[in-house]
Amino acid sequence: MFSGSLVALITPFKNNTVDEQRLTDLVEWHIKSGTHGIVPCGTTGESATLSHEEHTRVVKLVVQVADKRVPVVAGTGSNSTEEAIQLTREAQEVGADGALMISPYYNRPPQEGIYQHYKAVAQAASGFPIVFYNIPSRTGSHITPTTMARLAEIENIVGVKEASGSIDQVIDIRLACGDKLAVLSGEDSLTFSMMALGGAGVISTVANIAPKEMAAVANAGLKKEWDTAAALQLQLVPLIRALFTETNPIPVKTALSLMGMCEAELRQPLAPMANVNKEQLKAVLKKYELI
Repeated sequence: MFSGSLVALITPFKNNTVDEQRLTDLVEWHIKSGTHGIVPCGTTGESATLSHEEHTRVVKLVVQVADKRVPVVAGTGSNSTEEAIQLTREAQEVGADGALMISPYYNRPPQEGIYQHYKAVAQAASGFPIVFYNIPSRTGSHITPTTMARLAEIENIVGVKEASGSIDQVIDIRLACGDKLAVLSGEDSLTFSMMALGGAGVISTVANIAPKEMAAVANAGLKKEWDTAAALQLQLVPLIRALFTETNPIPVKTALSLMGMCEAELRQPLAPMANVNKEQLKAVLKKYELI
């Protein structure tokens, strides 16, 4: 259902409020650049510091601007099942095409708890496609392939954003789930590798600043043009590494500000990029002719 390069969209701020004009401009730019889908209110979109009202407003605006030209998969995850249900229902009500839900963080539920969490949200938002998100480095818990296979049996759970950084994990997911679950890379640098193993694409941070290039990698992978996909992936490696020298989304939002696409405004507890890293980022952006 969701495939290709889906951008994990930043949330632009100005004077501590959502910059709706910049947000509109970014969505239009992505659609014109070939991005296959928009994912607002994820980690890259600083969802942790958005109020509920801001969260729903961002999703609604992205849905309106996208206007069904590309799917909108709204970030609706929480470590509270009830809150996740609320956010998911709101995304469904404002017209999103699906939800991306991070695995419950901090409270570190067991596998049964993770399964019941997603099952409850899926049942509460019946018919609404859900992609769950495995990123142990941020959540403190890991969704096993066995649990994923159970989740894949729930009708409206359609995919996983896999960001454990392990190719063995991807292999085990494919063996356990087959084609019942779309595997989307949560690691830009592993997009080619995951697609070569049958993955459907990527939910990408780097697509924020290089949408055409990430879409090209995904398009080549979807066409099984592996030599082309590998070459395009390798070309992006220096840019990918530059965007993860500090906690995401600090570098990518800094890059977009240098490109004139938004303010460099982050919400606390995130902090401005260190000057030494910012200068290195500038050098890479110049190399790619982005500034």
